[in-house]
Amino acid sequence: MDMDAETPVFAIAAAAELAGMHPQTLRQYDRLGLVSPRRTAGQSRRYSLRDVAQLREISALTAEGLNLMGISRILELENRVSELASRVRELEHALADELLARPGSRVFAAGAEGDVVSLRAGERAKRNNAVVVWRQLGRG
Repeated sequence: MDMDAETPVFAIAAAAELAGMHPQTLRQYDRLGLVSPRRTAGQSRRYSLRDVAQLREISALTAEGLNLMGISRILELENRVSELASRVRELEHALADELLARPGSRVFAAGAEGDVVSLRAGERAKRNNAVVVWRQLGRG
């Protein structure tokens, strides 16, 4: 059996001890949705290492004076950031795969006005090489 940080292995008493909390606190956090342990067939809670880490984070934020609603919002935003970072990685991989599948088909550069300019493979961006001479008025 492969185990990782998401594998639900800890009963509530063990998770509470690892997190430095009372089991009743874990039950309350489960009811509030701050931590969502998986359930066994008999409906017992099973916590993962990630759940225990989240419980420790909740404890630290509580110690800093945040209320449970604030902590809930922070956790929600952190989870959203993780989801978005994962999506960015997926898109980066898809882009890399596409570039490998069709090498040299398109290249992009920044135009003089900051716009995006599409170039063919081997083509160079056109640059404005004009020289502007400036002389202050009233001086010889």
